[in-house]
Amino acid sequence: MFVYADNAATTKMSATAQKVFIEAMERAWGNPSSLHSTGQQAKEALEEARARIASLLGADSPREIYFTSGGSESDNQAICSAAFYGAKKGKRHIVSTAFEHHAVLHTLMRLEKEGFEITLLDVHENGIVTAQQVREAIRPDTALVTVMYANNEIGTVQPIREIGAVCREAGVLFHTDAVQAVCHIPVNVKEDNVDMLSLSAHKFHGPKGVGVLYAKRGTLLTNLIEGGAQERGKRAGTENLPAILSMAAVMEEELGGMDSAAAAILPKRDRLIDGLSAIPHSRLNGDRVSRVPGTVNFCFEGIEGESLLLMLDEEGIQASSGSACTSGSLDPSHVLLALGLPHEVAHGSLRLSISEDTTDEQIDHILRVVPEVVAFLRNISPVWEALETGARPHLL
Repeated sequence: MFVYADNAATTKMSATAQKVFIEAMERAWGNPSSLHSTGQQAKEALEEARARIASLLGADSPREIYFTSGGSESDNQAICSAAFYGAKKGKRHIVSTAFEHHAVLHTLMRLEKEGFEITLLDVHENGIVTAQQVREAIRPDTALVTVMYANNEIGTVQPIREIGAVCREAGVLFHTDAVQAVCHIPVNVKEDNVDMLSLSAHKFHGPKGVGVLYAKRGTLLTNLIEGGAQERGKRAGTENLPAILSMAAVMEEELGGMDSAAAAILPKRDRLIDGLSAIPHSRLNGDRVSRVPGTVNFCFEGIEGESLLLMLDEEGIQASSGSACTSGSLDPSHVLLALGLPHEVAHGSLRLSISEDTTDEQIDHILRVVPEVVAFLRNISPVWEALETGARPHLL
């Protein structure tokens, strides 16, 4: 049986997304910057998509929507813009969390080398940062607070509305990486007190290579890409119109069916949590309730995540590990370390991210195969032997 359980990495384009993408290549292939009729037809389609997305996010104006290549670019532009204009006012302090996506963390590391002071808030064991932590971290020289809406590895949802209210009260810009949240849980930029927000279409059955940076009117942006005057001069390059139109259409479709999708996913997710929790010396990472509907992350003591992934793949189950080993590093997940897990436990992690297309039979297959693979890997592991004989203490 084949089970795709890696939807947090990317989702399959929906039939609607594919249809609109292909139609756009046929009927809206002009350059929106051209003055002739073909270009102006493309321009009209582009601005219609911008208006639809603005409305879906609860933005005040389509002018607050900037099209980008995806979440990483949006994160970079939001953070660098706040840093650039903050520094002009003598504000060189940024607040974030220790378990952000690397698109945020690596940008902050670069800014730190340029003289900015970065405060990374500790994450509680349940994978949630509080508004009070943010309040206590804000200083007179704070230029930006950036906290992700939902964590990409463990799926926990942060109290964004409360954090945004704290930032609004303090007069500090607030950005949220909502790549894992949009179209999975309710997101409204106005109600959430957000100044800037990043999203990426391929996380909700849209095409890859296209995303949005929402920037509240009055929020100053600096350019990452110089060139033409596209996106009101803030993001040069001819717009990827087929992808943008596809993103708008699938976003509208997914938001319309979000509640019914969650109702279908939640019982399956909870079955996964209950079944995997029965494996001895295992641990669910992050709060059980405050999480996006489809993401489950477990650690299994005494095994390595990469071995688990490879064996699951042989059984038709495609998932991912909290360990970054698959991207060329043997370091354990920074997210799991931020939760306080020791290195040796963080190495043995598994992320399963399901969708509304996941069937009960596929959940049964996962719950049958994962315990078998974990048991097999433990039986051949000298680490597990040491744990079982008492030579080393169990940590889970």
